[in-house]
Amino acid sequence: MAIDRFYRKYYYSRPGWQGGTLPFLNLCREKIPAGASILEIGSGPSNACSEFFAAIGPVTGVDVSTEVLGNSSLSRAEIYDGIHLPFADGSFDAAVSNHVMEHVEHPLDHLVEIRRVLRPGGIYCCRTINLMHYMPLGSKCVPRALHVRVARRMRQSTPDTHDPWPTFYRGNTRGAVKRFCGKAGFSGVDFRMIEPEPAYTGGRTALFWPMMAYERLVNLTPLLEGFRITLIFVAQN
Repeated sequence: MAIDRFYRKYYYSRPGWQGGTLPFLNLCREKIPAGASILEIGSGPSNACSEFFAAIGPVTGVDVSTEVLGNSSLSRAEIYDGIHLPFADGSFDAAVSNHVMEHVEHPLDHLVEIRRVLRPGGIYCCRTINLMHYMPLGSKCVPRALHVRVARRMRQSTPDTHDPWPTFYRGNTRGAVKRFCGKAGFSGVDFRMIEPEPAYTGGRTALFWPMMAYERLVNLTPLLEGFRITLIFVAQN
């Protein structure tokens, strides 16, 4: 595709380019001790992130989908209701989730459950979408049916690909995360905001240029980091 040349020229070939996933994984590796027992929320099927976490310590995965049962990186896999984690108090040293928070209808209940299954001193590492970015703002403002249709087209989904999970964006700003983590009992929260390459062009060159202009603008100064698309946080138990 012609647009692949633009990604290679303006992103992949740039010195120090990391994208949106690598900074999150590196942060997890920095914060989670080797050999720690890890709970991955929303593991899904086999994927590179689960494999990465498994290299740190044994990973137990939970998901609302049966796809998690086929994740080969997990030492244990469980299907759950999306609310109540099926584990005893203090079962894990760390919890991680990658693009899950935007799908959580009740963020406070979600965080209370995560803290419950963490041991004292445990951490929760989360990567999610920042609501203050134009992509989730647009998604939030359109009807669900239209959102699904546009998302499938932008992602160039095949007929056997499941529809995007419903999104709520109720815990998807730094202010909301601080508030909910505080109410859940976490002792502190650290943030990192990232604007990587514009991945949602759907292969359309015309969309690449304004999206790249936005990326360059919000990465120009920390004053605009609140408008970057990727919100990463670490909550301390």
